[in-house]
Amino acid sequence: MLGNLELLVLLAILRTAPDAYGVTIAAEIEQRANRSISLAAIHTTLSRLENKGLVRSRMGEPTPVRGGRAKRFFDLTALGRREVIGALEMVRRMTPGLDLG
Repeated sequence: MLGNLELLVLLAILRTAPDAYGVTIAAEIEQRANRSISLAAIHTTLSRLENKGLVRSRMGEPTPVRGGRAKRFFDLTALGRREVIGALEMVRRMTPGLDLG
């Protein structure tokens, strides 16, 4: 079962791929979910998702703009995609008939 932040991060990766890294993920969540999340929280969540096998990372090329440091880019694994689909389907099954208005 995915936590809320985990699901937000996975969805942000899907939206920003193939350029999904900490800053773009945080910006996507802030813009679309209107929720500000620290980069530290994003990186902690990414590490947890990678340990669970839901995302994989790759290192980009070092850039002068970053002082010669490389960015770590993320994408979903097949398992990660299945988890997102399952979480969204669960919400769809739970909401019909609710008076949310």
